[in-house]
Amino acid sequence: MLVLASASPRRAEIMRLMGLDFAVCPASAEKNPSPELGPGEYTSESALYKAMDVAPRFGPEDTVIGADTVVEIGGLILGKPAGAGDAFRMLKLLSGRTHRVYTGFALIRGSETVTGHELTEVSFRDLSDAEIREYVATGEPMDKAGAYGIQGRGCVLVSGIAGDYFNVMGFPACRIHTELEALRRRFTDA
Repeated sequence: MLVLASASPRRAEIMRLMGLDFAVCPASAEKNPSPELGPGEYTSESALYKAMDVAPRFGPEDTVIGADTVVEIGGLILGKPAGAGDAFRMLKLLSGRTHRVYTGFALIRGSETVTGHELTEVSFRDLSDAEIREYVATGEPMDKAGAYGIQGRGCVLVSGIAGDYFNVMGFPACRIHTELEALRRRFTDA
């Protein structure tokens, strides 16, 4: 069985698009990785903590997937906004600039663990304060790293992207597919 250790509807949607049959079992504990880590390593470690929290609830033949996403700009890490004012601050910071979206992932099957992260660069057009306030008022930014959803109304903020689109949504589909296939082959060939 494939298990998603996340309550994210976006991650589940991407897994369905990938044609995967899976169960959802969100991690119950959040452990923050060391703040000294770079954004890629930070998200990979956070994803591993989530997968490790869920894996003991399943058997050694099951594969558990954890994931975590952050936005980085100018050395600042942006997670989910704490409120409307924080969302406004984040979007103002991203306006007219290019930022990086990191999604870390962890796969656990039995005693085998695979971790990694994917990076996508996203450019925003210049945004007026009124546009930012209007977008924040929709509520869409509130549960998303960097305070925007590229797959929703936030699509009009984005002027360009370099990398995996699905990574910006929080689940690097191509990379995870490749890692799942490699893991499956290792267990099939064993």
